[in-house]
Amino acid sequence: MCGIVGIVSQDPVNQQIYDSLLLLQHRGQDSTGIATADGTRLHTVKKQGQVREAYRTRDMRDLLGNIGLGHVRYATRGNAQTVTEAQPFYVNAPYGIILVHNGNLVNTRELTAQMSGADHRHLNTNSDTELLLNVLANELWHRTKDTDLTAEIAFDTVAKLHQRVAGSYAAIALIAGYGMLAFRDPNGIRPLVLGHRLSEARCDEWIIASESLVLESGGYRLVRDIAPGEAVFITSDGQLRSQLCSPDAVPYIPCAFEYVYLARPDSIVNGISVYEARLRLGNMLAEEIKKQLDISEIDVVMPIPDSSRPSAMQVAANLQLSYREGFYKNRYVGRTFIMPGQKERKRSVRQKLNALSSEFADKTVLIVDDSIVRGTTSKEIVEMARTAGAKKVIFASAAPPVMYPHVYGINMPTQSELIAHNRSAAEVAEAIGADRVVYQTVKGMNTAILAGQQEITQLEQSCFTGEYIAGNVSDEYLSWVATNQES
Repeated sequence: MCGIVGIVSQDPVNQQIYDSLLLLQHRGQDSTGIATADGTRLHTVKKQGQVREAYRTRDMRDLLGNIGLGHVRYATRGNAQTVTEAQPFYVNAPYGIILVHNGNLVNTRELTAQMSGADHRHLNTNSDTELLLNVLANELWHRTKDTDLTAEIAFDTVAKLHQRVAGSYAAIALIAGYGMLAFRDPNGIRPLVLGHRLSEARCDEWIIASESLVLESGGYRLVRDIAPGEAVFITSDGQLRSQLCSPDAVPYIPCAFEYVYLARPDSIVNGISVYEARLRLGNMLAEEIKKQLDISEIDVVMPIPDSSRPSAMQVAANLQLSYREGFYKNRYVGRTFIMPGQKERKRSVRQKLNALSSEFADKTVLIVDDSIVRGTTSKEIVEMARTAGAKKVIFASAAPPVMYPHVYGINMPTQSELIAHNRSAAEVAEAIGADRVVYQTVKGMNTAILAGQQEITQLEQSCFTGEYIAGNVSDEYLSWVATNQES
């Protein structure tokens, strides 16, 4: 999971991109980067850490130009502790290309062999983003040896890239002297939206970003989602062309975790309101709680702020129970799910949350969280509730049990680290110290997220079901991913 943005404007874009990355900070906190183009001259700044602390005035002064892109990184592959693997990545031929990417490729071994073999291209890192950029550059080079770049050539290049690359990818590339090229994987696993506004001189200005809230903040109108398999080419002077570059038969299967946890609630992702989806997840979770628990024994319902709040409100309303805010959040600590290691996650929970004792004292508390992944955060929260005086602690998850690795852009690479793998709900409850654990069902999650629209009929939900829809994700591949993650 990362956050990406690209802007084609009539004015300098450095501040616009910076402001956009602040709004996408929840999607990645390991590193950040901004690149701009001033004619054929490219300018790049990459830094470790979060956006607000990373950039200085001198950095912004160096980022010249009216077209540019930005990235916030949550590392799922490669080294998170070095700026070497921070995005964007750059190659100087053809033209000079800078690229940012959100997602994960699942055929990196094959692509790496092709790069060092028939493609004769050199790789400096273990990043799959560098691989994606080199595939794009290689295919573009073959098509522009004797001609200038056109939109048609760009679309043909992306069509070939779709044939070579497997996995999830939403990407934006800046091509020196020509403009911006954005594209999305054929299944549309990772999100990408297009926005438009008119400048004061009534000229077209465009933005492409991971989430719609970025558009609204910048005064852009949400035009639509970039379609699965589609490529969009925007010239430096604001002329836009688009084309579907993958077969129509490929199903549209966006990631369920965008709605469960990743996206901000004020975003619309794939035409679905994240906030409304989370409300419906609460409705479905309430039905499951009714089946499993004696509601009369529960005194209050509490969310773990912030992403579970809509679901918790609906659970309380449906069960006719009191809703209370018992945990208060320090907003200057990052999201614990995307912390780089277990020790860091555990330490951060106590820094991030504080329990208000008066809301817990001698009560049976139903705590609602968006999901239970490794159990580190959940265990600390249960312990905090008991220390604050709770009589009983029941833990409810708005998502189904996470039992399988996620290979499409979320850092869940091994089954052994997932607390629900090979455990029943009762065993998970014992592991995190709760009296009971209640999970959402897969059917309930699908019903909640997909309600009210017809275009999307299924979700990428491999971490819940073990069914992988993009690439040849075999047991051997999962074993290789786990081994490389642990090494």
